[in-house]
Parts: sequence; structure tokens; C-alpha cells
Amino acid sequence: MSDVREQGLEIVPEACERPRAVGEGGDAVVMARDLTRRYGSGDAAVDALRGISIDLARGRFTAIMGPSGSGKSTLMHVMAGLDEPTSGTVRIDGVEITTLKERQLTQLRRDKVGFIFQTFNLLPMLTARENLVLPLTIAGRKSDDAWLDTLVRAVDLGDRLDHRPSELSGGQQQRVAIARALVSRPAVIFADEPTGNLDSKTGDEVLGLLRRSADEFGQTIVMVTHDARAATVADRIVFLQDGRIELDCGHMSRDEIYDTIKSLEATSERGGGGSAR
Repeated sequence: MSDVREQGLEIVPEACERPRAVGEGGDAVVMARDLTRRYGSGDAAVDALRGISIDLARGRFTAIMGPSGSGKSTLMHVMAGLDEPTSGTVRIDGVEITTLKERQLTQLRRDKVGFIFQTFNLLPMLTARENLVLPLTIAGRKSDDAWLDTLVRAVDLGDRLDHRPSELSGGQQQRVAIARALVSRPAVIFADEPTGNLDSKTGDEVLGLLRRSADEFGQTIVMVTHDARAATVADRIVFLQDGRIELDCGHMSRDEIYDTIKSLEATSERGGGGSAR
């Protein structure tokens, strides 16, 4: 385990820094600025995000973590255009999404964003192949046969493409979902607890595939997870607490991640505050 260092009265892991002011974004695929998200009003209001700014670099694998209620899922939904911020801005691949009309936003998500969910979200009446190319079918685009062959080999499903989801294991379904997210070559992939419904061996295989997607295909990946084991594959781990970025870290071991989460949970319990999502 890496050494830790003191910062004020707190212990900060060696791989981490306190959040700093972000710059102009450079080669950032996703740029978020001063994001807030409030649910409800008056005494019932919950501030899920409280002024978050972050850049997500091209071709990098970022994990977003934090105690329950820290705002990690809300941050992903806002950055992906699935939820609107109360204030602040988000740019995906140079496009400001918070001012787009619904039809424009739908098209941007279709063309520039891939999604991987815990529940796979495959259409049961379609085969694995049909599910895989569904984003292209919806967009009216022809598939690139060479790229499709590359993906099929990467997810190791060549002999299962004609099977429907009910005929596939959980790991096979998730591999189809990953290939589906990659097929349109999106600017960024958002993964929401992608190993949550998988056993540890299958989960490791899926994480290995996501890691390869960043390393071999240059894919930008943002993964929300509560699983320290899953987060060890990331280049960068961003820890949220009470709707704010608390720590911004490089690669960490599982023990370092566990210790950091425990520290944040203890701080949250001492400090109280409203619950985020």
C-alpha cells in the first residue's frame, strides 16, 4: 500500500490530490463546469451536486466513487445528458449539451455517447448480433464490417451472435452490451455499475474488456461504481462526498480504495448534511 501524507488534519493517499481549478480542457472529451443539481424545494430540497467542475481526458478510464448518497450517479446522468443540471454546463466532444433541444440531445447521445448499464438493457426479441448493431440501425447507418469483426473477436461472442439474450449468460449479455456501446465509436462511454449483476470471475472478464477498450481502441470510459475491485482497473478515481469532489486520484490498489471510502464515510457521518444520489 502506498504511503499516505497529511493535509491539514486529514490523511490523503499518496495517489490523490484535493480538487483543483480545471483549465481549458485540452484534449478533454467531457468538460463539466460548476454543476449543481437540486431536487425538490424548500425544506425538502436535496442538493445532489454542489458546484462540480471536472475534465475527462480522451482515451482514459475514469472511475467515479463515493459513499452512498454522494452524488456519483447524479453526476454521471448529468454529464451524459440523461438529466439536466440545475445550473452549470457540460460539453461532450466540443458540443455544449445543456442548451440543446431534446431532439438535438437525443441525436448527440446516439452519435457521441455509449451506455453500459448494470441490467444489460438488451432487447429480448433481437439476437445478440441485432442488439449489437442496434445503435447503427436506429441511426440508419451501415456497419463497418472490419470494425464489427474486431468487436466480435474482442468480446469473444463469435459463436453466440445468433442467440437471443435469454440464451446467453449474464457475462455474455454484458459483453454484447459493451460491444453495442462501442459499435458507433462514441466519444465517451458511460458505464453504470457494469459488474453489479455479475459474479466476481465474470466481472473481472468484463472489466478486462473495458480496460482493453481504453488501451487498444483509445476509448474514453467513465464508470460509476461502489466496488473497489472494479475501480482498480481505472487510470483515475474521482471520489465524491456530499455532492462535491473530495479527492482526485490516480491508479489505486483495492486496499487504498477501501481505506479512502471508509475515511469519507466517517467524515460524512461526523459532518451530517443532506443526502445526494
